[in-house]
Amino acid sequence: MRIRVGFELVYEFAESTPMVLMLNVHPSRAGDLLKPDQLRISPLVPVARYLDTFGNICRRLVAPAGQIEISADAVVADSGLADEVSPAARQHHVGELPHEALAFLLASRYCETERLMPLAWSHFGKTPEGWPRVQAICDFVHSHVRFGYPHARATRTAMDTFVERRGVCRDFAHLAVTLCRCMNIPARYCTGYLGDIGVPPDPAPMDFSAWFEVYLGGRWYTFDARHNVPRIGRIVMARGRDAADVAFSTTFGPNMLKRFSVVTDEIVTHPLRTEAPERQVA
Repeated sequence: MRIRVGFELVYEFAESTPMVLMLNVHPSRAGDLLKPDQLRISPLVPVARYLDTFGNICRRLVAPAGQIEISADAVVADSGLADEVSPAARQHHVGELPHEALAFLLASRYCETERLMPLAWSHFGKTPEGWPRVQAICDFVHSHVRFGYPHARATRTAMDTFVERRGVCRDFAHLAVTLCRCMNIPARYCTGYLGDIGVPPDPAPMDFSAWFEVYLGGRWYTFDARHNVPRIGRIVMARGRDAADVAFSTTFGPNMLKRFSVVTDEIVTHPLRTEAPERQVA
């Protein structure tokens, strides 16, 4: 399967303003890029590239006063398989976790484990460990929180989401991540592209998506508390402790986002139709 992805951002700045962008496909999918997702920036400005502490691709620049347009498009080869389901994946004891997984057990900007710890243990303390426990958390979040784009709020934390019972995909992910961490399951926040592949089309405008990964059975697995079903065609852009680590744009000064669009479509090729030969009658 081939998937076309891309975006267009248009900002307005009153004065010269530094920016950090996290808009490239994650290095773990670099080998799947059939057409590279090179950033196009107008007007042209110097851009520096670096990897952050989580291995995400970051671009650093100074936007001039006025309007700046940032866009990219790429073609990604994908297996066409839905998210893997492994009910037997076991939960590790904290003492045997790899060092790099420990950071994903701790509280972070949007994931207040200390506030949700009693709730987590009262709800999930008696569930089977491992995959069934993570799925129970996803089931709870999926049924507890109402999705709606008008509910978006940049300051909403996992505790806020639990209390308000509404949010967007990042809020579903933050609450599920926090509950997993409370139960000693490493969980990391993910953002990227997720199109309507294999599901009925959503009439709402396309946006970047958020989901999460947990460390079970010696590897990371994908979960999605918002949709709560395996999906096809996820293309990760960045991973971190929560949304604060993976913002697609961080600006160090006032600005206005004037235009924002995202594209995620399967490329469907139609083979040439051939006519059946006429039957020969003896």
